[in-house]
Amino acid sequence: MENTLIEMQFALDTFYFLVMGALVMWMAAGFSMLEAGLVRSKNTAEILTKNIGLFAIACTMYMVVGYDIMYGGGILLDGISGTGDKYSNAADFYFQVVFVATAMSIVSGAIAERMKLFAFFAFAVVFTAVIYPMEGAWTWNGDAVFGLFKLADLGFADFAGSGIVHMAGAVAALAGVLVLGARNGKYDAQGNSRAIPGANMPMATLGTFILWMGWFGFNGGSVLAMASKESANAVAMVFLNTNAAAAGGVIAALLLVKLLWGKADLTMALNGALAGLVAITAGPDTPSALEAALIGAVGGVLVVFSINVLDKVFKIDDPVGAISVHGVVGLWGLLAVPLTNSGASFSGQLAGAGTIFIWVFGTSMVLWLVLKAVMGIRVSEEEEFSGVDISECGLEAYPEFTK
Repeated sequence: MENTLIEMQFALDTFYFLVMGALVMWMAAGFSMLEAGLVRSKNTAEILTKNIGLFAIACTMYMVVGYDIMYGGGILLDGISGTGDKYSNAADFYFQVVFVATAMSIVSGAIAERMKLFAFFAFAVVFTAVIYPMEGAWTWNGDAVFGLFKLADLGFADFAGSGIVHMAGAVAALAGVLVLGARNGKYDAQGNSRAIPGANMPMATLGTFILWMGWFGFNGGSVLAMASKESANAVAMVFLNTNAAAAGGVIAALLLVKLLWGKADLTMALNGALAGLVAITAGPDTPSALEAALIGAVGGVLVVFSINVLDKVFKIDDPVGAISVHGVVGLWGLLAVPLTNSGASFSGQLAGAGTIFIWVFGTSMVLWLVLKAVMGIRVSEEEEFSGVDISECGLEAYPEFTK
């Protein structure tokens, strides 16, 4: 009887892992739709190609070497078949690999509309094979950072990846944007920012709702179990808090832009939802629902200010606001954890954030510069003016609307 119960629990936890992984995989569709809606129509096919290409690259490189670096057990080394103590190792790999793809998806939107497609793919190969798995090993696997210290011993906690996934992707994107430069026409001769509206707001809104839905797998799956009363209740609370934080982010962003500009701003509302989700991801298991909503609301406020400051003050051209949503708010998510989790400390969170930033930014900057020297990373002015759909993909997303 006891063996039967253990086997049943194993089966249910494995099934739960797989379903949550499928939800996270669906976030790839959300990123695709969001980014396609926020870029100009002449760059739509290329951004979609980036998203499906990076997902395939992430799945392959993490399988070949990344999983082994992060946890031990890559396909070509030790293999990942067989069973763990609580669920199938293959289910664990599947759940982890869609997180890698999520981190890489963050990069694609920030460097949109002016980057060579295959230079981006080359970056994705190294990022998903080495850069992300290394910082993942120091954080989620508990390895010592270059053999010097363990972040967990310092009080670092990141439940589902505000820093490990989201901030890491944003930092890699920041390095890319600094090397690439702004889109032509984004800033005038005096350095004033010009708005470049996205082509399809319904698509961007659909993408946001898909991401909102997929986030339940992102955070809920990170409980790592479901087949007991305690774990089921934990999953329910994580779902509740994830939803509350997203709602808080939307409301706060909408109220703030109404106060600042006198009218609502759809793109800020969308980014407010995502900011709320990123903010709660580091610690969705310990707050009350009201606390989660407030954490998300702070994220919604931060993202509005961050997008404007990065654009107008620092001249960082991020077409979708990814650096603000996932980077600035990712840091806030880490710092919010000790407010409700006594096992985490502010110093530990800062140490973890600093480690992630230094490693990812340094390695990404070197990689971007190498790619720039070897193959070039930016399309020509003529190609950028005509749209990278034609130059990089040889087709248009909306050919019947072309004059």
